[in-house]
Amino acid sequence: MNNFAELLSRFQFGFTACYHIMFPALSIGLAWFLVLIHGLYLKTGKADYFRIYKFWASIFALNFSVGVVTGIFMSFQFGLNWSKFSYAAGPVLGSIIGLEVMTAFFLEAGFLGIMLLGWNRVNKKVHFFATLMVALGTLISATWILGANSWLHTPAGFKVSNGQFFIVEWWHALFNPSFYIRYPHMLLASMFAASFFVAGISAWYLLKGKYTGFARTCYSIALGVITILIPVQLWVGDTLYGKMSVYQPAKTQALEGFWDDTPTAPYLLFINPDAKNQRNKTQIGIPYLGSVLVDHSLHGTVAGLKRTPPKEQPNMAMTFYFFRIMFLIAILMFFVALTSIALRFTGKLFTKRWFLKLSLWMTPAGVIATMAGWITSETGRQPYVIYGLLRTTEASSSLSNFQVIFSFGLFLIVYAVLLAAYIIFVCKIVKKGPETIHDTIKTGERKKDNFISGLPETIKLSIK
Repeated sequence: MNNFAELLSRFQFGFTACYHIMFPALSIGLAWFLVLIHGLYLKTGKADYFRIYKFWASIFALNFSVGVVTGIFMSFQFGLNWSKFSYAAGPVLGSIIGLEVMTAFFLEAGFLGIMLLGWNRVNKKVHFFATLMVALGTLISATWILGANSWLHTPAGFKVSNGQFFIVEWWHALFNPSFYIRYPHMLLASMFAASFFVAGISAWYLLKGKYTGFARTCYSIALGVITILIPVQLWVGDTLYGKMSVYQPAKTQALEGFWDDTPTAPYLLFINPDAKNQRNKTQIGIPYLGSVLVDHSLHGTVAGLKRTPPKEQPNMAMTFYFFRIMFLIAILMFFVALTSIALRFTGKLFTKRWFLKLSLWMTPAGVIATMAGWITSETGRQPYVIYGLLRTTEASSSLSNFQVIFSFGLFLIVYAVLLAAYIIFVCKIVKKGPETIHDTIKTGERKKDNFISGLPETIKLSIK
């Protein structure tokens, strides 16, 4: 493949991967949010929780549907743009992804119908079990996918035969060195994606003075989850950084933005890197903070990218700036969590308008941070597609510029239509709001299940 076609293929796969990751991240978090709400409903018997479950289950169904579609489209590229990679890594990735379909996807599909349409058809405990199984399916799916992706970063438990990689030790291949810390980091990111999504929509209702009882409960729970998990995520992220500095030192060198080893280093906020001359033309940072964050001391030394030979170096600008997006959003999340604690104690959590507006603006924060972290991880792995073993330039298909431009154009059109439809349908569901639902399960009345009434027509037809 020529250089332009290869570059465009990289952008195409990066675009579709980032687009797709939004939906699994939200699905994982929303599934476990529904488990929590259903558990509270079982414990208390309050119809308010039943109402909350109904509302968010409709958004989960829409999100899950779009996630499945985007995942299928994304997989086409392995054979289309990256056939040499598919040939080399197919025996490993094909086996792992095949098991993901046979276990997680079948589990989700098997219980999803009961979860969405089972009210008044099965008892509450069976329905809760179905919800739990769908949530467990998202967790199992994430395990297989993160295992496969982590294998590309820290390959283990394999042998090479005729230019192909084969698994010889399943445990070591799936639970490779980077999996143990990347997996919880991704799961926590999914919880933040869903929590800020729930908090943002709830904040909009509170600002508008609509469905205030519903909104208060959802807002309180979402911010509670954020407050509990954000310190854990910051610790996990710091631990992941330490692991990557061992297994992929070039990545951590690039994301700090220094070319030379720098003692008493500032935390750089802006750089203009010159890869050819191995220097920064311009850089702006906060004194001492770089050493504090990396070495946990004022005068610690931050490693520079010159430690890595130029041909082994990732793109510093992309790695640096996407990491900054993720990290700065995480700091803003921490601010939101601390402020929510103060407002709870003062009784102003649901009335402080500036904070409600901030929560509304933070609706996509978890998704954006997840996408930025994913890009940081993948660009930091370059120039390898299988770290240390297979270069990205050796993994691409032999395609012309026109072929890649044509396929990328089709992906852009399809994904733009999907995103527009997704946003429109979510806005319609939110604008309609939660329905006034009587606790029919508790009273034993056999009323018609009106769950699908809140869904778009296309989703209704697919469910029916």
